[in-house]
Amino acid sequence: MQGERRGARGWAADVALFAFGVFAWLFLSADLMRLGLPSPSWLFELDQLAGVLALGLLWLRRRWPTQAAAVAAGLSAFSETSAFPLLVLLFTVVVRRPLRTAAWVFGGALAAAGVYSVIRPQELGVLGNLAFAVVLYGGVAGWGMVTRYRRALRARAAEQERDEHERARQRAREELARELHDLLGHRLSLLSLHAGAMEYRTDLTPRELAGAAGVVREQSHLAMRDLREVIAVLRAPIGELPQPSVADLRALVEEARPGSEIAFEVAFDPEAAGEAPERSGRTAYRIVQEALTNARRHAEGAAVAVTVSGGPGDGLEVAVVNGPGRDSGAGSGHGLIGLEERTALAGGRLDYGPTGDGGWRVRAWLPWTA
Repeated sequence: MQGERRGARGWAADVALFAFGVFAWLFLSADLMRLGLPSPSWLFELDQLAGVLALGLLWLRRRWPTQAAAVAAGLSAFSETSAFPLLVLLFTVVVRRPLRTAAWVFGGALAAAGVYSVIRPQELGVLGNLAFAVVLYGGVAGWGMVTRYRRALRARAAEQERDEHERARQRAREELARELHDLLGHRLSLLSLHAGAMEYRTDLTPRELAGAAGVVREQSHLAMRDLREVIAVLRAPIGELPQPSVADLRALVEEARPGSEIAFEVAFDPEAAGEAPERSGRTAYRIVQEALTNARRHAEGAAVAVTVSGGPGDGLEVAVVNGPGRDSGAGSGHGLIGLEERTALAGGRLDYGPTGDGGWRVRAWLPWTA
């Protein structure tokens, strides 16, 4: 299995472990010479050599921890100076390899401890030495298990954070799709209105026909511009789409005015428009946009009144009322449902319905603090 790449932090940790391992090797060697060399005498030299080889195995713990731990366990069957490298390698296997593999290495280390107790008897005896090995290796393995599960919890938390980020991006994409639907629907409804007038109004003068053709050309150009902006935004990070606000309502009404009789009234301080909350302002813009689109579809030629009022203490109120007109039959009715959802998400209220003279009204209240 491919091991992890050793970065600057990894190099620092490995050098520190190797340095401490050298210290442990010198300490154990000095302790053996102080207490008396093992019998036969050549076993001391073999123990020293095995300890040096085990120190070299520490440099393999990232790439081949299981193989290095197995060799270190074999060396520990007769070598006391290989104890520290074996503990480090056992910890590494428990943390980074499957638990079944770690159990085999743990069992091999205990078996090697039993062999060591027979070859080099200690004051504790075979059972005492095995009990000490169980406690020592068990403590290292337990520490490794704690580290393993802490890493797993961190990885799971990071994965959940990534999933939540992805869900947030998906919600942003869905909101963007709704914004684009409203924007292009508004443009295309204008195109449909004026193209229909050119098709069915045979009594139009050349000047009126040229004016309608100019509106069609202008709206086609704007639709193409919007599509280019959409493509650019979809290629850019989420959040870079310029969002409309209350201040853009006048431009929206002026854009829809050709061919329609629209009265527009703003009943609050112009400075308050700049202070209007972003979400409520954007929602108000979309409500007016959808209401104007519906008026063109279902009440062609009718007069439309757009009123925006309110302030920081009262909230933002939007009303769009149109009189009776010719219904083109276009539309699915989903636009108003979408407006209800959008208004509810902004913390506001929306109501709509017919008026007494056969027209239609759309009225919304939005919080100023949204």
